[in-house]
Amino acid sequence: MNKLKRYLLFLAGLFVNALGVSLVTKASLGTSPISSIPYVLSLNYPLTLGNFTIIFSIFLILLQLLILRKNFKIENVLQIPVSIAFGYFIDLTMYMFFWVDPQNYVVKLISLLAGCVVLGFGVYMEVLADVVMLPGESFVRAIVQTWNTNFGTTKIIFDSSMTIMAGVLSVLFFGKLNGVREGTIMAALLVGFIARLFGKYLEFVKPYIFSEDYKTVEAQDAGNEKIQYKNIIVIGRQYGSGGHDIGKVLADKLGYDFYDQDIIKMAAKTTGMTSEFIGKREETMTNSLLYDLVSTTLRLLNTMDIPMDDVFGDRDPIVWLGGCETVDEALEHFKQVYRRICDFVGSKKRSHNDRLRQEIEEFIQQNYVDENLSQQMIADQFGKSANYLSFFFREQTGEKMSSYISNLRIQKAMKLLRETDDSVKEIAAQTGFASDLNFIRAFKKQQNETPGQYRKNYRGN
Repeated sequence: MNKLKRYLLFLAGLFVNALGVSLVTKASLGTSPISSIPYVLSLNYPLTLGNFTIIFSIFLILLQLLILRKNFKIENVLQIPVSIAFGYFIDLTMYMFFWVDPQNYVVKLISLLAGCVVLGFGVYMEVLADVVMLPGESFVRAIVQTWNTNFGTTKIIFDSSMTIMAGVLSVLFFGKLNGVREGTIMAALLVGFIARLFGKYLEFVKPYIFSEDYKTVEAQDAGNEKIQYKNIIVIGRQYGSGGHDIGKVLADKLGYDFYDQDIIKMAAKTTGMTSEFIGKREETMTNSLLYDLVSTTLRLLNTMDIPMDDVFGDRDPIVWLGGCETVDEALEHFKQVYRRICDFVGSKKRSHNDRLRQEIEEFIQQNYVDENLSQQMIADQFGKSANYLSFFFREQTGEKMSSYISNLRIQKAMKLLRETDDSVKEIAAQTGFASDLNFIRAFKKQQNETPGQYRKNYRGN
């Protein structure tokens, strides 16, 4: 039922989105960036704006397939029916607004702003539904996932590119900007902002629409039992106050669950501390900075998968850290702990870096004869960006990767010049140079003499 609600909400949001696109388009001040290319094409060819929107969306989906490859998930195919529906919704709403044809610039501006508001609300509805992304946003996400770029920056570049391409097409078709105007820029700036405003001020709506999500959650760690959310009453007790008895009576009257010693067991489970340790210190540790530091440290070790023995040795971490009696003592102990954590992480990073550097060098050693060997080819082999791998290699070796490859080829060529009678052209082909001319140029640059002179001088000695 909940999933059905989400898809119905998304479908409604799609229709509202189409209403906004149509209003913005009807203002004749330019359309939204994502619709700019389909709109310009619709002005020059017989197909409708909706038809070109479908075609352009399918094109973006195909680009996602090329970018993501094996990471292209089956649910991404849902973008196809969504795109078709969105295209038909645009044509429908354009027909519904056939009477909208503002002539006055102020009226055009009002129509544009109204369209931006409607479009922003449609985007808000789609985000609230949280089921499928439109091809434009999904294409940006594919780029972000593949090349680890920032989503916001990539989205801006994508929208700007769409607008520029639409402008170029408009100039080619009509000799002027037609369909790309100030309204395109305004839509790009306003729609996202308006959608965020709706999300902020209509936050209270979500619990009403998806009430099931707020009534129960599946507790995986507790055998998939449903947890009912209720009000919680907390009683801060002191010795002799009767807090335990008062809490028990109040829970019975209200029908609430009653927890006392169970809280200690829960705290022990989540912090890694023993129940005995917490039980002895419960009155003082709940507001203790030391308690927070100990629990945070233990969670950090668990999260980073750092063996306790590497940090604490034979010492009990709870007793050693939690038993400090002075600030200076606690400070010294925690300094030791975090120094060892840093050493462990640093050692792990160095080990990883050394292994990656060695693997890169081995790959170059095995493939230097390939004249197509390049930084990009090596980056693809190791699943990294070319810029990152270039920086990494230089940082680890103190040498540019291109220089390393060139030097290796020259060293191999020098050996062949000394030990064989192969011609310069043959040696160039055997060491990965594209031509004997490139080989001679690179050899002379490094050795201050040609390959022929080097062979002659070596054998003359």
